[in-house]
Amino acid sequence: MTDSTPIVFACSCEDSMALDGAALRRCGGEVRRSDNLCRTRLDAFRAALAEGRPVTVGCTQEAPLFREVADEAGFAAPLAFANIREAAGWSDAGGQAGPKMAALLAAAAVPMPETPLVSMRSEGVALVYGHDEAAVEVGRRLAEALDVTVLLSRPGKVVPPASGAFPVLRGSIATARGHLGAFELVVNDYARPAASSRAALRWGAAREGAVSRCDIMLDVSGGAPLFSATRPGYLRADPARPETVERLIAEAAALVGEFDKPRYVAFDAGLCAHQRNRRTGCTRCLDLCPAGAIAPAGDHVAIDAAICAGCGACAAVCPTGAATYAVPPDEAVLRRLRVIMMAYNDAGGRDGVLLLHDEAHGQALIDAAARLGRGLPANVIPLRLNEVTSAGLALVAAGFAYGLAGMVFLRPARPAHDGAGLARTVALAEAVLAGLGLGENRCRVLESDDPDVLWTIAALGPGIAGPSRFLPMGGGRHLTLTALKELHRVAGAGAGAIALPAGAPFGGLDIDAAGCTLCHACVAACPTGALRDDPDRPTLRFAEDACVQCGLCRATCPEKVIRLVPRLDPAAWSAPAVTVKQEEPFPCIACGKPFGTRSSIERIVARLADRHWMFAGASARRIDVVRMCEDCRVEAVMNESFDPHAGPQRPAPRTAEDVRRAEGEE
Repeated sequence: MTDSTPIVFACSCEDSMALDGAALRRCGGEVRRSDNLCRTRLDAFRAALAEGRPVTVGCTQEAPLFREVADEAGFAAPLAFANIREAAGWSDAGGQAGPKMAALLAAAAVPMPETPLVSMRSEGVALVYGHDEAAVEVGRRLAEALDVTVLLSRPGKVVPPASGAFPVLRGSIATARGHLGAFELVVNDYARPAASSRAALRWGAAREGAVSRCDIMLDVSGGAPLFSATRPGYLRADPARPETVERLIAEAAALVGEFDKPRYVAFDAGLCAHQRNRRTGCTRCLDLCPAGAIAPAGDHVAIDAAICAGCGACAAVCPTGAATYAVPPDEAVLRRLRVIMMAYNDAGGRDGVLLLHDEAHGQALIDAAARLGRGLPANVIPLRLNEVTSAGLALVAAGFAYGLAGMVFLRPARPAHDGAGLARTVALAEAVLAGLGLGENRCRVLESDDPDVLWTIAALGPGIAGPSRFLPMGGGRHLTLTALKELHRVAGAGAGAIALPAGAPFGGLDIDAAGCTLCHACVAACPTGALRDDPDRPTLRFAEDACVQCGLCRATCPEKVIRLVPRLDPAAWSAPAVTVKQEEPFPCIACGKPFGTRSSIERIVARLADRHWMFAGASARRIDVVRMCEDCRVEAVMNESFDPHAGPQRPAPRTAEDVRRAEGEE
């Protein structure tokens, strides 16, 4: 053993679970077994700290105790924790869970990057929104802690407050936007109360479109929420349930000062394929964002990090890698998954099923299954994500390339985030896996609050016999393509193209070459360089491996001859760009300089000759100016004294009175 070899403690927790020594040795560290590490064997932990090597403890329940001991000892090396009890040992199949324990212990030692943060500041300016005295009472309770204004929507008889410690106004919120420290509201039916209000508030003249700004919004109206997803600084309670109102008051009083929240998504506007030349292309993230945090901003979109609720659906479906999840990044998740599967396979595990879950719901369900039910099957390996909906095709492709037999996405029975993006990812993954000959139903979404359902997760098929061990590097589209190439290699599939569902981020183009005029509008609009021209001659080339199916070329093409073909073609990954159409340049009939393509010039001539007054009859020879370059055309127009206003007399405009007169004469 070298000094850098991690020390791994595997504790049987008072012999409440079996430990497979042979399997555990595959975790990548020096395994030291114990039966009561947190109590009677704590000196063994202190002795390991003194060696100065990284330490991994197979226990999360007593992690605070172990961290305290490590701090007292001045331990500076990495200290990690793995849950091998609820996730593996406490199960009806605990005796066969040795490979899974080895995988969990190995994964715990993989470092994860720090979470990026976004800051928000609140000065305590609060708006309480309601209908009656309940809202006024909330304002009274918070008046000493916050700068409160109460807004009553369509109030009935409201007794005036005894003192004017805070304003009480009338109005209905028409629109609301913003976040903690930066809310902006548009209020209709806005009115102030008369100072002489006696038994009930009397309201003055109302006006529409009043604008209000505040740091905190407290909604006790009992109606529909003002925002479709969780919004920092927006607190909502049901006035019919006093306990929720009390909780709201307590939370609101603490919302003064500087606050940090995770910056869930990293965004590179230069990679975004949303829009070019006022033509809309990719709208995948806009279609899926449940929080309203994404908005068009010219050629790209803008993501408000303060509003983003962290579902990650935008990053999961982004075809270019402009939006990538950052808590943690995909590369870090895939590195941990690689270590999990290498340890699991090396320890003798077979047909592993990855259970992707979050902490709030998934971890609680796993704990309940272990303590009160049958636990997890021996081949079901849990991997915690910040949000299950952030999982994209890269994670699925890499998992199966590493040897997984199945993948299950665990969500609550009533999820907080919409699952449309995850359903799209699963459908795309299923199409890829089936096309590679790995069978169907390898991925599925499990929405349940019943811990007993976890025992029913079974092997979804055999894993790949010779799994990959590739090291994931980079992010975005590059990482996804790397994982797909490795999956294709180890699956031993042929080179045939795989049809994908609409909206997939890979595919080709069906271009009607006969109708293409080589105007190159599509080349100018393509954000990834999949469509290319040639500086020496009129040419259109296409590289399928760079196409993200954004649709900008289709939207831009004036001839409407482009159709998207979503597919995954392994042959295109290494193939050069193919020539879609190529023509000889058209030479100017006056000076011989090439200035266009023959098909486009001939098409213009055919549309104008004998149809436009300027080029008809005696003026037919003027059509030759179309066959000239820009310099010669100007000279010809000047020499021939073209008069653009010499056309036939336009008919006089007809008014409604002219029409009625003509109808009367008839």
